[in-house]
Amino acid sequence: MLPVRGRDGRATRAARILGTRTAWTPVGDGEFFCPGCGGDRNYQRLTGRRRFTLLGVPVLPRGATGPVVECASCRHHYGTDVLDHPTTRRFSAMLRDAVHTVALAVLAAGGTTSRTALETAACAVRAAGFEDCTEDQLAALVDALAADTGRVADGPCGASLTIELHEALDPLAPHLAPGGREALLLQAARVALADGPYTPAERDALTTIGAALTICADDVSRLLAAARTPS
Repeated sequence: MLPVRGRDGRATRAARILGTRTAWTPVGDGEFFCPGCGGDRNYQRLTGRRRFTLLGVPVLPRGATGPVVECASCRHHYGTDVLDHPTTRRFSAMLRDAVHTVALAVLAAGGTTSRTALETAACAVRAAGFEDCTEDQLAALVDALAADTGRVADGPCGASLTIELHEALDPLAPHLAPGGREALLLQAARVALADGPYTPAERDALTTIGAALTICADDVSRLLAAARTPS
């Protein structure tokens, strides 16, 4: 083989002589959604110290680096913001709780006298993961909310219930695609429409749900109108 010549050859030889190396130290671990693997994986949180190397031997400190998140499966390194994404299990639980809270908000606005509305709400909640949910359980929860002063008595979608909606939906909304956020609002609209046209209280509750899902007011109006149209 001919010897390497020119600038590229000199750079290659220099890189073999001088370089940097990072020594990583674990500072925590847990489970996260790995974007490389596309699923839940264990991780280590690492901090590092860089050193200049001479012929592969560390000689001079070059400062700290990291922290980073290392996937235990693929070994790729990611920024710590990757931990903001919920795991698949956590996301499923968040979505299940959101559907349950939304159903309660709509039923609280429209009342529990309609068996059709209760059946529609219970079906949605069971599909989301609460497999044992019944119409009677939802009715009892709504009645408990109504009996608890300040929850639904302070408006069509009371302040306390509005807070609960935001607690359930605010962490979820950034991780839902636009279609997913719209589907959740449409599901709530179908509960409201199960016993007839929207009441003012139901529309108020649905508007609150749309805002918590970061759906703009115009799109909320469009979706509520679309839900009234038979498929």
